[in-house]
Amino acid sequence: MAASITDGATLPPVLCFALDGRGAAAPATLDALSPPGHDAKPEARGKGRPPFIWVHLQREDPRTRAWLEAESGLDSFLQSALLADDTRPRCTVHGEGAIIILRGVNLMEGAEPEDMVSVRLWVDRSRVIGVWVRPLSAVEDLVSAIERGIAPVSPGELVGKLAQRLADRMEPHVAELHEELDAFEDELLEDEPVKRGALAKVRRRAIRLRRYIGPQRDALTTLSIEDLSWLIDRDRSRVREAADKTTRILEELEAVRERAALIQDQIVEARGARMDRYMVLLSALAAIFLPLTLFTGLLGINVEGIPFAEREWAFAAVTGLIIVAAVILTFVFRKMKLL
Repeated sequence: MAASITDGATLPPVLCFALDGRGAAAPATLDALSPPGHDAKPEARGKGRPPFIWVHLQREDPRTRAWLEAESGLDSFLQSALLADDTRPRCTVHGEGAIIILRGVNLMEGAEPEDMVSVRLWVDRSRVIGVWVRPLSAVEDLVSAIERGIAPVSPGELVGKLAQRLADRMEPHVAELHEELDAFEDELLEDEPVKRGALAKVRRRAIRLRRYIGPQRDALTTLSIEDLSWLIDRDRSRVREAADKTTRILEELEAVRERAALIQDQIVEARGARMDRYMVLLSALAAIFLPLTLFTGLLGINVEGIPFAEREWAFAAVTGLIIVAAVILTFVFRKMKLL
């Protein structure tokens, strides 16, 4: 089945290209298991590389498992790796090829970007066989470039370009996390209440991203140093560049976690400072009213001998005395900066 997509469209379940090793590609079918022949000799193709096939299959499509088992020539270990339910980024060399599993942010409408989507690849000298569960915008970018006549010239370059596009798609999301933290810091500086639940959500998103970005950096680094005959220096440089970009994203995620922890500490400190002020205020108020309560309690006992008990002006005098005492105590506590 020939495959072609337009910009913005979702990936078809079966996608197959024959790449000529010189930057051009043509739609192919699943039975095109070997690179197409060329009349020109290898040395006559200038800077061209050997042609190869890129097959990209949706895991749930019924043709995928049947083709992998009967026509791909891959052993059961490789088939299981490509069809696994749960995957983490890794690079495992198997003979003259490598299993490469990468992850990208989920940019589908209504999805959480940190719910990262996997792409599983088997890469050897003549083929790149990919399996996907949910579509990745980075893969669509690569397909669109191929349809514009800008195709990878080797399997290693295809993997490197895909890894770079995965990193490019992650960067805006990481920058968004930093912007949210900037907003939290502004609220702290303006002494506005910060929603701890929203801050915890930012930390949780950074942790979920880092869970896959770290292994992905390691997988790309491993690929760049593996002794694979079809991986030339130019391909290794592209893969290392993708690994470096992934490392920078990982460092930014670490910075997000550290900033979020610092903001959390500042929130706790601000809350503790407010509680201390409230406790001092309550203590000062209690200290003011304690002698007044004692004074009124003494005057309120039902025994003989209360001074001026029979005088009409006694109540007004006692009330005035209490007010004067309260004013004096308040003045004293203000001088002590307790109020």
